[in-house]
Amino acid sequence: MPQLSHRLDWFKESTIRKMTRIANQYNAINLSQGFPDFDPPKQIIEELQRAAIEGPHQYEITWGAKGFRDALAEKQERYMGIKINPEENVVVTCGSTEAMMTAMMSVCEVGDKVAIFSPFYENYVADTVLCGADPIYIPLNPPEFSFDLNRLEDAFKEGAKALVLCNPSNPIGKVFTREELLSIAKLVQKYDVFVITDEVYEHIVYEPNEHIYFAALPDMFERTVSCSSLSKTYSITGWRLGYVIAPKEVIDNCKKVHDFLTVGAAAPLQRAATVGLKFDDSYYKDLTRIYTEKRELFLNGLDTIGLKYYKPEGAYYVMVNIEEFGIASDTEFAERLIKEVGVAAVPGSSFFKEDVNTYIRFHYAKKKDTLEAALEKLQNIRKFF
Repeated sequence: MPQLSHRLDWFKESTIRKMTRIANQYNAINLSQGFPDFDPPKQIIEELQRAAIEGPHQYEITWGAKGFRDALAEKQERYMGIKINPEENVVVTCGSTEAMMTAMMSVCEVGDKVAIFSPFYENYVADTVLCGADPIYIPLNPPEFSFDLNRLEDAFKEGAKALVLCNPSNPIGKVFTREELLSIAKLVQKYDVFVITDEVYEHIVYEPNEHIYFAALPDMFERTVSCSSLSKTYSITGWRLGYVIAPKEVIDNCKKVHDFLTVGAAAPLQRAATVGLKFDDSYYKDLTRIYTEKRELFLNGLDTIGLKYYKPEGAYYVMVNIEEFGIASDTEFAERLIKEVGVAAVPGSSFFKEDVNTYIRFHYAKKKDTLEAALEKLQNIRKFF
């Protein structure tokens, strides 16, 4: 056999998906992989039923059905506060996973460097390596997960062409403040770099925190490749509908990458999801309320159990400190948690470049009954560790 690609030598099974697989094997409550156990909005499901019969069943325009792009542009204009041309500034992708890959391939070349905050969602480094670029890591320092602006500037001095910015952050739920974003923007302008944002949790932000779109900051639209998806906002993670919003020159490149990478997102799903994009503001207020209640329920339960955690400001993840248990390997801890306690989490080390083995990540995008059942099991955690 000819030699295989060495680019993939360091790749391994996604830790997040691995924990789901083990959870399924042991019939544990899955608080590892971040997907809901409740249905999408009724209006979207009803439109999907109609689309299943009426279509479309064939290819839509490669970079997104016109009705979907029009509705998306109108909705994002309202929330981002910037003008978005659905013909020039939008590409619809197969989930935000493809959106990030498309964005990375559109602005980076082999040998470039990409700055990534650590901890990070595991796909960012994979995207960088698949592009032939090299990651540079900037630590987010616990317990507040703040960052050193000088370390970020050092990354730009080393030649980073782009920065990946996940806001609100997965896995820690950090919401970057306006002051933090403006300080980043100043360096971005000084060193003439791109920012690739992952904003899939844009509508899951807890008071008094505020989500600020990086592209909406002064002079940043031309430097920002905004990636997001409908997965979390409308509880349709399996539909794989994402998008890139960027200046025309960047989008022209994204269209090329997307066309040859996946051709297009599913046509009937785009039709059905368009209904959601037309929801009024009350839907997003209700979404925030619902997740605020879930956060309160789950964190109160962790308080009762006596587990320490970083309080999420956005998204629906919580990093729990397991240092008290004295287990050297967070992976071993997470696997035993599944097998012995019956609850699945993700070992925190999978999110850090640094040697960190003292965290596990839970998510709480679950029904009240599911969260209560998980908390009941977790009450017994000290019997096993």
